[in-house]
Order: sequence, then C-alpha cells, then structure tokens
Amino acid sequence: MAPIPPTMKAVQISQNGGVEVLEYNEIPVPKVGEGQILVKNEYAGLNFIDTYFRSGLYKVPQFPQTLGREGAGEVIDAHSSVSSIPVGSRVVFMGTYGTYGEYSAVAASDAIIIPDSLSTDKAAAAYLQGLTAWTFIREAADVKAGQWVLVHAAAGGVGTLLVQMLRAIGAKTIGTASTEEKCALARKNGAGWTINSHDDVVAKVKEITGGHGADVIFDGVGKSTFDADIDLIAPKGHLVSFGNASGAVPPVNILRLTPKCIKLMRPVVSGYIADRASLEKYSAELFELITSGKVEILIHDVYPLKEVARAHQDIESRKTTGKLLIKL
Repeated sequence: MAPIPPTMKAVQISQNGGVEVLEYNEIPVPKVGEGQILVKNEYAGLNFIDTYFRSGLYKVPQFPQTLGREGAGEVIDAHSSVSSIPVGSRVVFMGTYGTYGEYSAVAASDAIIIPDSLSTDKAAAAYLQGLTAWTFIREAADVKAGQWVLVHAAAGGVGTLLVQMLRAIGAKTIGTASTEEKCALARKNGAGWTINSHDDVVAKVKEITGGHGADVIFDGVGKSTFDADIDLIAPKGHLVSFGNASGAVPPVNILRLTPKCIKLMRPVVSGYIADRASLEKYSAELFELITSGKVEILIHDVYPLKEVARAHQDIESRKTTGKLLIKL
C-alpha cells in the first residue's frame, strides 16, 4: 500500500453562488478517528443536492466546504476500533461530506463493501440514487404490482432507476421527459407510456389511465410540476415529492390534499437506511437488482475533478441522462 500523502486535491466552496464559486484547492488529507476508515476515492457521485449546497438552497456546515456526498474507492487505512471492513476492501458510501476530494474519512458504519461482481464505477453510479429509488418504491409509496405510477424526469438519474425498478415489480409506469429522445429512453428502460413534459401532462395522464389518474407520483422536479400533480393524482394517491430541479415547492395549503385524500410526502433516503440492518438489507437488494440484470446502471459522463463546474452546469441544464460521476 502506497504511503498516505499529507495533502490532496479537492473542490471546495468558500461562499454560495454559481459555478464560479467552485475552487480547486490543495487541502490536508483527513485523519481517521474512532470508528472510521480512510477511503482513497476513485469516483464521486454528482447529484442535484450538490448544486443546492453550492447555491445556498441548502446550508453547508461551514465554509470552506468540500462538496460531494457519495463516493467509492479503496480502504487504505482504518482506526484500530474498526474490524468490520479490512484495509484493501472496495467500498461505496454516502452521507459523508467532502467526496469531491481524493480521500475521505468515512464512518465504517456508513460504508458497504462492493461485491466482486460489481465494478467500482457502477457501484458509485448506483448507490445514492439507487437506494433513493428503491426505498421510495418499497417504503415511501409501497408500490404494488398493477398500480399506475407517474415518474417525472424519467430519463434522469433517479428517474431512470425508478422506471426500471417499477417494471421489475409490475407497476404500470408513465414517464415524463423534456424531449422525444428522452421519452424514447424512458420507454426503453421500462416506462409503458411516456409524455413530453411540454405537453398537457394532466390531460395525457387522465387519457392513459382512463380517467383514474396516477396512484403514485414520484416528483423530483418540484415547483413547476406540483400543481399538475394535485390535479392528476388518483383518489387516495401517494405524492412523493423529493427534488427541486425546477425550484422549491412553495408552502402548501394542507386543505388542497383533502378532496382526494392525498398522501403527500417529502422523504429522504437517509431516513430509510438510518440503522445498519436497513442499510445492509437495501444495499444487498440494490446490488442484486443490478447484478441480475433487472436494473442497468447508465452513466451519462465521467468528469475530471478539475471540470466539476462543467458537470454542475450539465446537471442543472436538465439535458443529462443517467448518472454523472467525478473521477478522482
């Protein structure tokens, strides 16, 4: 094992703003503490939440802040208190701040060993968004075979996984996307029906479902789709709002949910994997979905660390399909 260097390259912010606030810096390599492992990151996953921290929509713990909340790589050091993950293991993890850096000190309880049958890049690309999609299907909405499910941005990172997983469990899935090419991709991945998001989505959903509406809606778009969701959802439907790609949903008058007895949720994946048993269970199920061929992991592009600004611009443009990775 190569010696651990004193410093590493990382992308940080010292203030909130546009991509111009992203800084390529040399910073100290973190030291492991009680219960931690040191991971030499090979890949970091890029997510919309990174742009929210950069812009100030979500607060970072302090400045300067190294961005990135998920990564995958090799364990090169471990605190003496850690026995569950040997040095030399390939692991994937999320929740740790600072994966836009070459090394991360990670709680061993947050890391999962990558099975030999899965490559490091696929594990990095699948982990956060895959666990998000799978726990939202299994727990947030408890989707059943035969239900009508609407997935907004069905060709994006989470959307691509949702439609594949929903196909695997037998849901009747409608996907929305902003171009005909993205609609075709959503159909290829498992959506039985697609709607161009520039069309009248409410009317199209009612037409497709014979007036029933969507039993479940997975909405990572936010502000621009929320009102339509209320109109097109079926009675007693689940509206799972989990993202802000078009901006945050304004405060909601709870009485709007009354006529259809709508269940409105704002879940976060960390709530479903907060204990080790749940993390291991859902990670194993996710890996099995991938290695069995039921879910294909689509990687949009892999960006060098120096080109994080371009990656942020690309994901904010909503022109990407699949997962964006940073190579470290």
